[in-house]
Amino acid sequence: MTRISNRMAAMTGRMNAFRTGLLALLAAGLATGALAQGPVPPAPQVRPKPAAPAPPAPDPAFEAARTAFEALPEAERQGLQDALVWTGDYNGVTTGAFGKRSFEGIQTYQTRTGTAPTGLLTPPERAALKRAAEEARRAARFKVQPDPASGVVVGVPEALLPRKSAIPGGTRWQSADGRVTLDTKSFSQGETGLDALFERATAAMPGRKVTYKLKKPDFIVITAETAGGRSYIRYAEGPQGIRGFTFAYDRALADTVDRLVIAVANTFSPFPEAAPAAAAPATATGPTPRAPAPGMAPAPALPPLPGAQAEARPAATGLLLGGGRVLTAASALEACAAPRIGGAAARIERRDAAGSLALLSAEGLPGGGAPPLRTEPVSEGEALLVLGAQAKGRPSVAPAIGAAEGVNAPLQPGAGGAPVLDRSGRLAGLVARFPAAPRLIAGVMPPTRYAVVPGKAVADFLAESGVPAGAGARPARDAATTLGRAAAPVLGAVVAITCAR
Repeated sequence: MTRISNRMAAMTGRMNAFRTGLLALLAAGLATGALAQGPVPPAPQVRPKPAAPAPPAPDPAFEAARTAFEALPEAERQGLQDALVWTGDYNGVTTGAFGKRSFEGIQTYQTRTGTAPTGLLTPPERAALKRAAEEARRAARFKVQPDPASGVVVGVPEALLPRKSAIPGGTRWQSADGRVTLDTKSFSQGETGLDALFERATAAMPGRKVTYKLKKPDFIVITAETAGGRSYIRYAEGPQGIRGFTFAYDRALADTVDRLVIAVANTFSPFPEAAPAAAAPATATGPTPRAPAPGMAPAPALPPLPGAQAEARPAATGLLLGGGRVLTAASALEACAAPRIGGAAARIERRDAAGSLALLSAEGLPGGGAPPLRTEPVSEGEALLVLGAQAKGRPSVAPAIGAAEGVNAPLQPGAGGAPVLDRSGRLAGLVARFPAAPRLIAGVMPPTRYAVVPGKAVADFLAESGVPAGAGARPARDAATTLGRAAAPVLGAVVAITCAR
């Protein structure tokens, strides 16, 4: 018994010692927080957001070349681009607008001719370029001509395509060996649709690859390749139906024919009967001046029918201010000695000191009133819209983007003086000048940069003239979010200014 009692006492002592040690450990753990918290997970690393890349610095050489190019008359700019097409150095549209393709095309031409590739053509270089282009054009016997069978106007390289024959709805020009073919084609209204033509031209076919396709509401463009050939297809839709052309050729001839495809496309006019007469006579040393038409570039206008009177087209756009007064850009009236508004003779009451704005008056004009004026400058890249007068119907509403001292917008002749609105409907300025020749690419007007008389100058001029004008921003709840909502209150105040002959 004594032995058992001693053993029990020993066990009790060990248990007391264990209990004491456990309590001490717990106390230490609570003090340090180790037992309470357990293993502490690593804190998540917050990575800073990468800074937005700084916009690339402007290229001084490009800017210098652009400034020099844009200082040239518009016909000269288009002529130089057309010349670069014929020398094989440019594969874009001849709109007269200077961009990366024009810059690189000039550099390519300069490199090929052994001059410094500055992208800026000197007067002797321009003359040499035009001579080279004219030689190539004459060698191809390139003739821009109407095609009565389809109704289109198109340029034909007759040296390459001497064979001409009739096909249903159009005409076929073909090379002597049959390796190159240019077909014009027309469909009457309701005979087919652009959707059907597009689906047919882009349908998957063994051995044929569609390399480019573009579909717009009123035109389509498709290019394709096979093992042995290439093709370019273009159709446009108008009130007279659908008209277009197909250029197909042996790919072994691509070095020669590719530039001709561009030249043909740049002269294509599907509906020339809707175009006004050419502004200038043809010259012996340059491309034939062409009147506007919905092709890749202006094309020759057909002469008016005997006894038909040409419709008066807007020389400028005006903004009704009420009281028989109309505001427009003064530069739009430089070649208009006898302006008319709504059939009534108009007179110029006054111009601003800078010669950028003009106030006209005429009898019998409806009421009007300037929209709220915006005096702060337009910011780069800001969404805007331009309202241009048309000969008939409501004014056109063109989307625009704010640019340095102007806007980028798809405008046409007659847009000089057109009001520029921000998306809340405030008048941010007037288009200062309009293009001397229309620019239509298969019925689409490409955006180009135009100078703008700013809203602050408009506000000062109206104040000096004693003409009431709206001011300030509209309430936020009335801010427009679409072109239509911003333009709607001003459409009735936009008028066409024509010139008496």
